[in-house]
Amino acid sequence: MLQLSIFLENAKGRLAEVISLLAELKVNLRALSLADTKDYGVLRIIVDEPEATTEKLRERKVVVSLTKVWVLKVPDRAGGLAEMLNQLVQHDVVVEYMYAFVEKEHEQAQVVIRVQDQDIMEKAMQKINLPIR
Repeated sequence: MLQLSIFLENAKGRLAEVISLLAELKVNLRALSLADTKDYGVLRIIVDEPEATTEKLRERKVVVSLTKVWVLKVPDRAGGLAEMLNQLVQHDVVVEYMYAFVEKEHEQAQVVIRVQDQDIMEKAMQKINLPIR
């Protein structure tokens, strides 16, 4: 799955401005995470049409990049995430960052994971029977 990373200046109203632009463009946010540093923030989002959304944002002079991530389905219960991460560790997967959201219909958490090595993750996913989105 592709994730958009939008780089935002740490300035009053900048996040609201970008979220409003996404609303204007009729983009449905499926998941999001916001991380910050001293000078800027990184808004990571999952949307239905990542390539088209990226193009529209770039036309509006928004600094955005596309990144391959994995979205894994994890049981929405205590220990579900730990079990999934321990399986990945056993297959040498190194997680760079992650964030999660809950899917109401199926009572499952959706965990977005960026890994250090895509090939290792691909091999792990072939061996582990983890559901992906």
